[in-house]
Amino acid sequence: MRSRFIGCVLGASLASAALPALAAEAVSDGVVKIGILNDLSGIYSDFTGRGSAVAAQIAIDEMGGKVLNAPVELIAADHQNKPDIAANLAREWFDQGKVDMIADFPTSSTALAVMEIAKQKNRVTMLSAGVAMAAINEKCSPLNAQWMVNTYALAAGTAKALLKTGRKTWYFVTADYTFGHSLEKDASAVVEAEGGKVLGVSRHPFPGGDFSSFMLKVNIRFWQT
Repeated sequence: MRSRFIGCVLGASLASAALPALAAEAVSDGVVKIGILNDLSGIYSDFTGRGSAVAAQIAIDEMGGKVLNAPVELIAADHQNKPDIAANLAREWFDQGKVDMIADFPTSSTALAVMEIAKQKNRVTMLSAGVAMAAINEKCSPLNAQWMVNTYALAAGTAKALLKTGRKTWYFVTADYTFGHSLEKDASAVVEAEGGKVLGVSRHPFPGGDFSSFMLKVNIRFWQT
């Protein structure tokens, strides 16, 4: 994680620098400022949240706190898993805070919202947990990198492995938000390409803990087959 983040820092530096002068003056306002934008209080706060900001600061400290002779500064904020809040924070950071790069995004919807703002402002985004394929397909930007897994990788790995064991008939119980839709789409494509069949889809509110009604629909659909 640390070595990857160092790569992010360098990427942000190069993207924001007015090369060829490799000096602090060539890096935006003489400071490389990185924003960690994620879920600090909700369902994703355990695996991103404050831990991501701490890890990013450790990486900055380990590389001496500078890039291209410019100091590296870190800020963090909670987007509450809401695209509109994420977009507003990104716009404020870019316009007033002089942030060069925003990273993390544990939800695809917030990542895609910030990517659009970053593209307009010519700033860098790095997605570590926003895994919808739209980030590298229809919403692709030369200023963005999705540097972990994506929904195609999840679908191709899991679906193909199950299909090889003879599980050809599928029904999706899908989280009704951007990540769930993307995973359902990619997995369905793999199932059908490998000769399987998708019997139907039920989409549940996210987050949710009671899936009994959805599983009843699944059972009825399989009985009808």
